[in-house]
Amino acid sequence: MDNLDKQFATRLGMIALAPFVLLMILCWLVPLEVAAFFVEAQLVYGVAILGFVGGLHWGLSFIESKRSTHDLKRDLIWGVVPTIVAWFSLAYISGTAFLVQMIAFVFSYQYDKRMYQRFDLPSWFVELRYRLTCVVVTTQVLMFVTFTVRNYA
Repeated sequence: MDNLDKQFATRLGMIALAPFVLLMILCWLVPLEVAAFFVEAQLVYGVAILGFVGGLHWGLSFIESKRSTHDLKRDLIWGVVPTIVAWFSLAYISGTAFLVQMIAFVFSYQYDKRMYQRFDLPSWFVELRYRLTCVVVTTQVLMFVTFTVRNYA
């Protein structure tokens, strides 16, 4: 991939962060009864993004023909884990849901970092995933704080 690909991927990644940041800011600015909508929207968006992250595993798993059946199965199984965990987080719209998603984002990045190295993806891609994950987890921490402070203040 050349520099243009890196710049384009980075821009798209930043655009994908916009809902996380915007929803978090809106939660602080609107009345409490309206904020609940933004809390739910953030959690649902987290499910969508975790599903996307898991889907990357499926795509990568099938492009390498020299992989063992064990490796293929492991990566395909891991590809659905973030989505299922994120979906489970929606069982209760609460601060716990944010904690579950934060953990899912961190573990997904840790697994992805190793998987991407096995597929010899460019180092800038792993760095981009790290930065995106940091922003997502930070916004979710702030949403958790918002949820807790505003609901119990």
